[in-house]
Amino acid sequence: MSSNRKTNIRATLVLFGGLLALVLASQFLRFRVDLTEEKRFSLHPATKELLQGLDRPLHVDILLTGENLPGGMRRLQKSIEETVRTFNAYSAEKITVSYFDPLSVTDSLQEDFIYTLADYGINPTNLFVNQNSGQQAQLIFPGILVSDEEYEVGALVLKGERGMSPDQILNTSIENLEYELSNAIRKLVFPEKSAIAMIIGHGELSEDDGFGMVEALDGQYELFKVPLEQAKSVEDLKTFGTIFILGPKSSYTDRELFLLDQYVLQGGNLVIGAEGVDVDLAQAGGDGTVSFPLENELDRLLFRYGVRINKDLIQDLNFSYIPVMGGTFGNQNQMVPLPWPFYFNAGRVATHPITKALDQVNFRFVSSLDTVMAEGVVKTPLIFGSDNARKIQAPSRVAFADMQQAPKVEEFGLKNLPLAYLLEGEFTSLFKNRFLPDEFQGRQFLESGKGKVVVFGDGSIFQSQAEVETNQPLPLGEDPFSMTTFANKQLLLNLTQYLSDPEGIIATRTRSFRIRPLDRVKVVEQKNYWQVINIGGPVLVVLILGGIILFIRKKRYSRSA
Repeated sequence: MSSNRKTNIRATLVLFGGLLALVLASQFLRFRVDLTEEKRFSLHPATKELLQGLDRPLHVDILLTGENLPGGMRRLQKSIEETVRTFNAYSAEKITVSYFDPLSVTDSLQEDFIYTLADYGINPTNLFVNQNSGQQAQLIFPGILVSDEEYEVGALVLKGERGMSPDQILNTSIENLEYELSNAIRKLVFPEKSAIAMIIGHGELSEDDGFGMVEALDGQYELFKVPLEQAKSVEDLKTFGTIFILGPKSSYTDRELFLLDQYVLQGGNLVIGAEGVDVDLAQAGGDGTVSFPLENELDRLLFRYGVRINKDLIQDLNFSYIPVMGGTFGNQNQMVPLPWPFYFNAGRVATHPITKALDQVNFRFVSSLDTVMAEGVVKTPLIFGSDNARKIQAPSRVAFADMQQAPKVEEFGLKNLPLAYLLEGEFTSLFKNRFLPDEFQGRQFLESGKGKVVVFGDGSIFQSQAEVETNQPLPLGEDPFSMTTFANKQLLLNLTQYLSDPEGIIATRTRSFRIRPLDRVKVVEQKNYWQVINIGGPVLVVLILGGIILFIRKKRYSRSA
């Protein structure tokens, strides 16, 4: 056997041996390298922890399907699939993916299936696609279904703020894919059942008796209505991960303020939604009514924590509507929608996990918020008003008759009024250097401590509105006239999840991908140059490499001869 033949056999064996070793190593050693600047194919540590704790295989159905989808939708479709495959790479159990068209369901079951998707928040969207005969409307479902052998959950993936361009909405949706998918997996495999409290006994939740919150949280958390006067100690409150106080009308005692104060200082989460004035809307017809400053003593606690709820009302020209009596037709009362600047929608939000990419939130009778000095407390504004707003100090007139004339825009000169604040850090007790309530004398008392407080200048932020004809409460955020669903429900879910675990999967909502549009001027000017580079470059490289190999072979064999 010649030496050349032995060399070739040896090289072949080494090649196959190396390939075999790589295959065997791949079964035990798994790694991924993300070379993108924004780490598009990397996952948040909380997501990795969630995936590594999976105890069953999962399947993801991508509902965004259809022929001739526009480029943006194809990009979103591809990003969903890539995200699922990235999840599978880190998962302890296999996660498979496939495409499913909801319109392929048989006619007898299709309507029920579409209603099921609507319960998950996945509503169909009409999309105009290009066909040979022109543009044609096509119904798409921009969502996903995550399922195991027994159950399934769904999630809407096409989300963004109103006023965003289509490219911005798509980019925001892609940024949030990790959160939407991981949150769906969490709800399916590890449903949270932490307890939250709704304080009652001071006129709170008077409009819907808490229906809006109960319906919105949909069993993800256990909700309890808690009369604060029955709590005997702070330990009674520490069983709740978050405490909500919404729309109080009567005053809190020093004893109750002490319990809330010590709850926060011991690491509790407190959400307060309260106006600084009181308005009896039932008296707004005819000559109208008057708004009066509202005293509930929570002002003292919030002032120490760094926020003041002012004794005023905000009017905003991004207004909503209110039903008023417009006369009768036959023997039927006729309700008409009246523009009502005291009810308005706010769509400017901070890039915070609670509010990023949140759609418009509906507010009703909102008081303005100011920050005051509070050492150790970080104050983050979350939601803002529009460019056309004003404050009306109490006492002031509130009457439907005032809306018969178009508002004067020049009177609405305030911009970006903060409507909600998140307070985090080291809080100082309201009772520091003061006498404690008698029954707590001699007990453990913290002068300072770390917790989280969220303040809204609106007590109805998480209270649902009523259907006009039946007066039955609607789902949270749904407007009875426009039938538009605002983002109050999503705000509640994000807020509760952030307060319970700020470093958990909710933190993935902070991801940001840059939009890198092509420079159209350079595209035109340098088109031919880059065509030559992209087409001729690879051919030239192959020719050069081929020439080098040919030269080496010729030199080697001519020498042997």
